[in-house]
Amino acid sequence: MQGIPSGFALTAVANYLAAKGLSSYSIGSFVAIVGIPWILQFIWGPIIDRYQFSVIGHRKHWVVLTQVMAFLASLGLLFVHDPVKQLSLMSILFFVHSNFASIQDASVDAIAISIVPENERGRVNAFMRGGYLLGIAAGSAGLSTILTYYGFFYAAVTQSALLLIMTVLTFCIRLDRTDGFIPSFSFLKTTETQNHSIDNPKLTWLFHQLYLGISEKTNLRIFAEIALIYTCNSIFIRAFSFHLIHNLHWADNAVSVLQGGWGTIATLMVTIGGGVIADKIGPKKLQFKVMIGICFFLLVFCFFSGMWIHRPISVAGLVLWNFADPMFSVAAMPVLMLLCREKVEGSQFTAYMALVNFCDVIGSYLSGWAMTFTSAAVIGLTCGGVILLLIIRKSITFHGQHS
Repeated sequence: MQGIPSGFALTAVANYLAAKGLSSYSIGSFVAIVGIPWILQFIWGPIIDRYQFSVIGHRKHWVVLTQVMAFLASLGLLFVHDPVKQLSLMSILFFVHSNFASIQDASVDAIAISIVPENERGRVNAFMRGGYLLGIAAGSAGLSTILTYYGFFYAAVTQSALLLIMTVLTFCIRLDRTDGFIPSFSFLKTTETQNHSIDNPKLTWLFHQLYLGISEKTNLRIFAEIALIYTCNSIFIRAFSFHLIHNLHWADNAVSVLQGGWGTIATLMVTIGGGVIADKIGPKKLQFKVMIGICFFLLVFCFFSGMWIHRPISVAGLVLWNFADPMFSVAAMPVLMLLCREKVEGSQFTAYMALVNFCDVIGSYLSGWAMTFTSAAVIGLTCGGVILLLIIRKSITFHGQHS
């Protein structure tokens, strides 16, 4: 459910705007506005943990409520008739939708951390990421096709209908066999006292534990490394997509289909396989290997940027890049989960995800700004160089600890 609007706004609509002649700066600003609520996720984490108890399933009430609101916000897109002329209105509507989607995402992550054993988190993250990828495929490739042939209105209608269907399905899922569908006031009266202090801790305690978890030196270092990779990934893919549409004159629908359509099944299989590997060899080792792969791809692919004019080369590069973000996420998310303190896992992980989302937003903005005076190839080489320095640093640190 989270992937469909994301694929629609950040891929299909962004590529559509590029094809209509909007500048890279305007598109980067649009993507940044849509992504701002995801940066503010840390605000909702403590509130979700503070009021986590629910007779329909711990934290599930947050998921259902925000999915309903996200559906209603999606209906607002029906008032957009021309995305180019009504760019400001469309940006605001996607911004409103992102607020509810970000709360839903934080609630789902908190549920996953609280109920999934540590030795299974790699696989669970892989399935969660796989579902997100399928949503992106539907939002980017599917809705892009509808946008191209039938117009924005019908694309927005289709998105809203899909969100409504999945909201109903979510409501029908039980987290536990004892969970109900309708709150029972008699049940609340008998359990309120015993659950209030256990399942709904005080905000002062939550913020104190959250500060201790995030400010720990090792945690800060690990997260900084992960954040840097996400930023580089975001900068490159935005620059490369804009280059294909604006400089090589590719159709925006073709780019959207390649980003979210072709290769999705293969990417999904690799992602799930990566989750199994993460559980076997450890997410930290997998993360380091994926970093090396991303670095190698960026340096080699961008060094031979002169061959991008050959469509098979660019297609291969775009399809291969589809593996980068999900594979890195499969390794990085379990690492971040391990850093989370008990009882504030939702708040701490949400704070991490908010910062990761900030990396994506700032990466999109920086990419749009950088494309005004340099090429996508130079941007990619720079990102590859930054990751290479990080790999060298990690290697030196690792050998220093074991010498």
